[in-house]
Amino acid sequence: MRNPSQTPWPELPTAAWRETYATLHLWTQIVGKIRLIKAPWLNHSWQVTLYVTPRGLTTSPVPDGTRTFQIDFDFIDHALRISTSDGAERQFALSGQSVASFYAATMAALAELGIAATIDETPNELPDPIRFSQDTIHASRPIRLD
Repeated sequence: MRNPSQTPWPELPTAAWRETYATLHLWTQIVGKIRLIKAPWLNHSWQVTLYVTPRGLTTSPVPDGTRTFQIDFDFIDHALRISTSDGAERQFALSGQSVASFYAATMAALAELGIAATIDETPNELPDPIRFSQDTIHASRPIRLD
């Protein structure tokens, strides 16, 4: 456990984690695109933001008909959790996931929860993008901060 008197943020060795960073960037694009199609439009796409939590990142509640759902990246337990306002939940481990397998697992979990989501599979603002369902190149482990 970290001593509270220490600095609250560890140094992030981005050069050593470049591949992990690229993979995580694509995973967050998938989750962001899910939120993009489900949440009401706000100017500048502000509804797509992922928020920092004590354990990672979250979409916060996203509307889905008469209920809501939330997608959480838990970087402590190395899991993605999707939970709904009616108490249902699905989760899977992030470790060892390629972008293609992350995409498939995320879409399967949404379908199991009865959440219909069809997104544009092309990553945004990247040179030579690979469709999420076909990207087996990016497959690093998530960043560990513990």
